[in-house]
Amino acid sequence: MSPTFIFPPNLAALEQQDSGDDASVFSVQHSTCISSLRPSDLEEFVKGISFDLSDKELFCVEEQDVFDRIYSLVKCFGDLTPGSKLNIVESLRSNFSVLLPNIDSLFRAPASPASGSGCGDGGGMLDRVNSHRNAFKIYTFFLIHVVLSQEAAGGSSNATKALPSGRKKHPASSWNWEAQRGRILILIANSLEINLSLLFGSSDPDENYLSFVVGNSLSMFENPTLLKDADAKEALCRIIGTCATKYHYLAQSCASILHLLHKHDFVVIHLADAVAWAEKKYSDGSLCISLIRDIGRTNPKDYVKDTAGADNIGRFLVELADRLPKLISTNIGLLVPHFGGESYKIRNALVGVLGKLVAKAFNDIEGEVSTKSIRLRTKQAMLEILLERARDVSAYTRSRVLQVWAELCEEHSVTIGLWNEVAVVAAGRLEDKSAIVRKSALSLLIMMLQHNPFGPQLRVASFEATLKEYTKKLNELEPNRSSESVLDASHLDRVDSDTGNEDGDNDGVLKKQDDSLTDSCIAQEDEQSTQMDSSVPDVGNLEQTRTLIASLEAGLRFSKCISDTMPTLVQLMASSSATDVENTILLLMRCKQFQIDGSEACLRKMLPLVFSQDKSICEAVENAFVTIYITKSPLETAKNLITLATDSNIGDLAALEFIVNSLVSKGDISTSTVSSLWDYFCFNVSGTSAERSRGALSVLCMAAKSSADILSSHLQDIIDIGFGRWAKVEPLLARTACIALQRLSPVDQKNLLTNHGSRLFGVLDGLITGSWIPEHIWYAAADKAISTIYAIHPSPETLAADLIIKSHNSVFGVDGLQNDNNVLTTAQATKLSRFLFVISHVAMNQLVYVESCVRKIQKEKAKKEKLAAEGQNAGSNGKTKEDDINAELGVAATEDAVLDILSERAEKEIVSSASTEKNLIGYCAPFLSKLCRNFSLMQKYPELQASGMLALCRLMIIDANFCEANLQLLFTVVESAPSETVRSNCTIALGDLAVRFPNLLEPWTENMYSRLHDPSLSVRKNAVLVLSHLILNDMMKVKGHINEMAMRLEDEDERISNLAKLFFHELSKKGNNPIYNLLPDILGKLSNQDLKQESFFNIMQFLIGSIKKDKQMEALVEKLCHRFSGVTDARQWENISYCLSQLSFTDKGIKKLIELFKVYEHVLSNDVVMDHFRSIINKGKKFAKPELKACIEEFEGKVDKFHIDKKEQELTARNAAAHQQKADAMKNITLDEKNQEESIESEAAEDGEVMDPSVDGTSDVSINEKASKPLESEECSHASSQVIQSEPYDDDEVKSPEFVPKGTAKQRAKKNSTSVKVESHAAPVRVTRSRRR
Repeated sequence: MSPTFIFPPNLAALEQQDSGDDASVFSVQHSTCISSLRPSDLEEFVKGISFDLSDKELFCVEEQDVFDRIYSLVKCFGDLTPGSKLNIVESLRSNFSVLLPNIDSLFRAPASPASGSGCGDGGGMLDRVNSHRNAFKIYTFFLIHVVLSQEAAGGSSNATKALPSGRKKHPASSWNWEAQRGRILILIANSLEINLSLLFGSSDPDENYLSFVVGNSLSMFENPTLLKDADAKEALCRIIGTCATKYHYLAQSCASILHLLHKHDFVVIHLADAVAWAEKKYSDGSLCISLIRDIGRTNPKDYVKDTAGADNIGRFLVELADRLPKLISTNIGLLVPHFGGESYKIRNALVGVLGKLVAKAFNDIEGEVSTKSIRLRTKQAMLEILLERARDVSAYTRSRVLQVWAELCEEHSVTIGLWNEVAVVAAGRLEDKSAIVRKSALSLLIMMLQHNPFGPQLRVASFEATLKEYTKKLNELEPNRSSESVLDASHLDRVDSDTGNEDGDNDGVLKKQDDSLTDSCIAQEDEQSTQMDSSVPDVGNLEQTRTLIASLEAGLRFSKCISDTMPTLVQLMASSSATDVENTILLLMRCKQFQIDGSEACLRKMLPLVFSQDKSICEAVENAFVTIYITKSPLETAKNLITLATDSNIGDLAALEFIVNSLVSKGDISTSTVSSLWDYFCFNVSGTSAERSRGALSVLCMAAKSSADILSSHLQDIIDIGFGRWAKVEPLLARTACIALQRLSPVDQKNLLTNHGSRLFGVLDGLITGSWIPEHIWYAAADKAISTIYAIHPSPETLAADLIIKSHNSVFGVDGLQNDNNVLTTAQATKLSRFLFVISHVAMNQLVYVESCVRKIQKEKAKKEKLAAEGQNAGSNGKTKEDDINAELGVAATEDAVLDILSERAEKEIVSSASTEKNLIGYCAPFLSKLCRNFSLMQKYPELQASGMLALCRLMIIDANFCEANLQLLFTVVESAPSETVRSNCTIALGDLAVRFPNLLEPWTENMYSRLHDPSLSVRKNAVLVLSHLILNDMMKVKGHINEMAMRLEDEDERISNLAKLFFHELSKKGNNPIYNLLPDILGKLSNQDLKQESFFNIMQFLIGSIKKDKQMEALVEKLCHRFSGVTDARQWENISYCLSQLSFTDKGIKKLIELFKVYEHVLSNDVVMDHFRSIINKGKKFAKPELKACIEEFEGKVDKFHIDKKEQELTARNAAAHQQKADAMKNITLDEKNQEESIESEAAEDGEVMDPSVDGTSDVSINEKASKPLESEECSHASSQVIQSEPYDDDEVKSPEFVPKGTAKQRAKKNSTSVKVESHAAPVRVTRSRRR
């Protein structure tokens, strides 16, 4: 009988067993050193063993010599030639493949007739079984070690060792390890599927064999290259699944699988495939259940420490739920407790598991009613958990929940009854503080719109109209119906259950009416859209009508829920996160396609985002614009653009112009679209209004900025229509025509002057000086008309002078200026306002014209210098010496200086000429200044004041002398003018003046800041904008009034508050963050302001939050601590301590705070201050290292002790002060009594009254002298109170004879000790007498 083969722990252990005494166990007796053999000898050695394996019977591996030789080859398998490897592998594999069917037929072979007794037959059978078992084990052992050896040697790379000699070699192509590896592993897997109970005598093989196979198979899972081989991976999955399920090798397999999962992330999917294969093959989920049980039993805290392992385990659970949903659904209770764990990755995975189960585990409709009810309740419980997890503490989990809901919506696994609950959750998460949650919420809402069960049009009005009609129909079908609400959530659930919709598919009645609600967003003609029409189709009986109404109400709620999110979406478009903006735009696009109420207005607010510095946002805006407004139909595209142009405000028009300009340059706006726009402008499209014509011309002006040739073909139309009869119908048309003329190319301008010059300027003259345009439109039109004259006229100053004269004559007449006494009384306010506007706007355009002329001269000069330089480089040296002499003499610099002088003189002559003669505007300037100082007239005509002050500001911007002369007037008006329009315009003008004449405005800085307190919202807003512009562009220094801007952070108007926040945010980016230096000063000034504490805290919290550098935080700790020493007000102590508590403390900051204890120890008695310091200490403990933590705890004890001591000292001081106050009061009473006594004596002496000496009184006092001393003060007080209390009841003078003897006795015995007592009776009476007298 051969020895028994026992799987050693490793290959080399077979040699170590040789020294043992156990002869019944296989071991290597004589190992051959393969490396010492010559190539030819090695080849013969391999051939010999191959011949033995093929020639002898299958059990020859039990022979010691064959076993030793195979061992030697497998041990050095990596050193063999490809041919040798192929021979040995083929021999082993073929023998093993033949052995497997022999094992199956072992007990089916008929008994030999020549056999002896039954006992002999039994002994032979036992030997055959042992031989088969040993051979089975040995072949398995060597084949697995061949795979392990080749993989360890990098066999996947097919590296071959070419030996230097040896004539006969197998070609390298004959050795394909990938194919061989797959065959070997498949053979091992097949060996496990035969009836091994015949070999091992029980249903399960021995543990030694299973441990070897499973252990090595799982070790192969650690090789990612091997797992890419489909055959090898499938074989390994079969091996693991068979051993764990068929042969019940569960505990060890589960432990090894979990170890692999914690160790490697790439094995997750492959191990899930193995578990799923086992369940599918044997209909036994014991391996899966065992793994779930082990995962569920794991302490949740372990997953917090091992984040990578938690991630892998989570992915594994999701993969299992995807492959085995029903099995996982019955065992999900083992995993639910982990929702309470701290690892968000496990919670994320469980959320994903629930999503897979809801989508896949409840799809079938078979089974009993009770079973279906249980499964539906299970599904409902899972959905409720998913809804609850949307409020998870981790943002990653909240985001994952929303992603799962999006997947369920995509798979139609959300019931109509639950649809609105999910929508409400998603809408609420739009305001989540985490960007990833907001992104998932936006994606979920997009998916819900895309897969909604209510139809392609979700207008609230349509739903309400249809619902009203069907409700009326229901009333007709059920006249005696109760008045309770039709919508019932249980009714919707009944809809799903009645239609067999267990998987949550949105089938119901709406699905019956519309089976074509696909993912497309384009409106489709179907029964659901017909349902939205005014006609009401018959849907059947009463129950179906109820169901439809319930569905309609659900759809109405969904539509309202989405439309209610529009304000939030507008806020998200202003988010600092680019993903927020991009996904919000995508959602708004989808809302627009489904016609959600308010989506169109929100998309308009998307347009300014095209100016964003983030390129991705700009691209998203452009893509959305093209998707929504640029269609295949040119006429439709033109109509969309015209609608945008006519309905947009100034900001949106600027954004629209930028987008149109970009799209024209890219070719997205085609020439056919441009032709359609011209058709609209020329009224060639039926039904075109004057407003739409103006909109078309406005869009064409925008396009002309990119391609000026667009306007060249319709110059005649621009003049005829823009300034013709349609301009009277739509006054803004003339203004738009002026803009179009300014956008003409230089060539087109020359053609225009040649062909239509005189007519055009006559039209512009009539527009400016005429009265056919309404008052509220004239200013805008005249503005553009004057600018057009200066843009295209060859000598604009001459035409401008004529305009001023005509405008002047229309107001004052020919001799108007000479008669100053009648000007203010006879001029009409409207004409005067227009005149002032004309002169000021001409002056501004003249200034711009002068500057443009200077630039042209400089450009021409630079061009000549460049040509001269190029000529010199080409070899023209004739003028080199002359140029050098000019350069040395500074001729070029002199020319520049002359040009500057001429430019300055030309600018100055606009308003005030250097000569005695004044020009037109110079004559008007003093009149304008005098007019603006006539406040009574200005108050009578507010429009005149607005125009006059605007003109005054323009002239001040042009001329420095005029500005200085009228600066005080300007600030007087900006502070006291009753019209907020005037104050707003003046505030804006102050910003322009500060840019042009900073030295003149510098003394008035405080007055400029005071505009931040104006009661008007528009004035405050403009003040914030102006000051922000000046400060951020370094045109105004940040001085001590910046606290005024800080107070606007808490402005009652949200927009002003946001503008102030934007200012400080941008200010913090400049240089070394100026807010750091300004913060102490702001703190001090805000503390002295009458500001609510909550507002103060909010302002300081925002400002401190803009400081990010640790060094600045540490320096602020020292600065704020030192402010305690110079302040005595408790409120300022509280403010400073609050600011300290808002700082981000580092180790150095905490140490600095501890070092400066002496500076602020005196304020620790304040309870509020103490609370702030406790907050600092608690914050410091969280991040402190052990050594620093000990210091913080010591500091905490010190602070607490000092706080208690200070409180006791204050209490003692207060008690002492109270006692001193009482003592002083008693002393004052005693002094008053003495003074009253003296006055009584003096009165008695003066009156000459005869006092009757009373011996009894005296003796009474003498007898009770000692006894009365302790009670003197009490009796005095009692006697005094008695007399004072009786006083109100006596109307006559008090003249009691009882007191006379006592007074006499006291007078005769002054030195007696009873004087105090007598005095206590007499003094109050005297006080009463004197008061009565």
